[in-house]
Amino acid sequence: MAINLQKGQRINLEKSNGAKLQHICVGINWGAIEKKGLFGLSKTKEAVDLDGSCALFNEQKQLLEVVYFGNLRSKDNSIMHSGDDLTGDMNGNDGLDNEVITVDFSRLNASTNYVAFVLNSFRGHDFGTIPFASIRIYEGTPSRVNEVFATYDIASGPGFAGHVSMVMGVFYKKNGEWKFNAIGEPTRDKKLQETVNTVAMNYL
Repeated sequence: MAINLQKGQRINLEKSNGAKLQHICVGINWGAIEKKGLFGLSKTKEAVDLDGSCALFNEQKQLLEVVYFGNLRSKDNSIMHSGDDLTGDMNGNDGLDNEVITVDFSRLNASTNYVAFVLNSFRGHDFGTIPFASIRIYEGTPSRVNEVFATYDIASGPGFAGHVSMVMGVFYKKNGEWKFNAIGEPTRDKKLQETVNTVAMNYL
């Protein structure tokens, strides 16, 4: 049964049978913007390029590396990015994630203490102008969802309009166990590096 996780809530990565969660996915699904032509007689689609990224930090909150569209896997192969989607769904919501980042906690380098997920609008499309955009953090694989831990609707969610970046959530290690902080906060940043800096300063 899915956990009804609220923004700002912290949870242990433990399943109902007591086993520790080892694999998680962060999936992002969004649509292209529909624009009306002259007198509203014709409609065109404007591609939207959202970028999900994952930043790794050590216990001292120093950045170790970033997994994003230009670096699709971490050095220890514990984190994998499905690749850059440049358009979003052009023909309506197909219900599938456009980008998926997977994490295998059992393979993470021991020096990694924080795994933060952020989202940026590469071309600067305001989250509020995108017809639909949702994020889910779940146990499973890119093609199978077992248990959802957090979901965010950033197209119609309050507070996201006027922003082009956000912090989705942070997995953190405490006493040797991984936990999750569902953040779901937009930021004033414009670029990925700025968002990563914001995470280090405010969310670790």
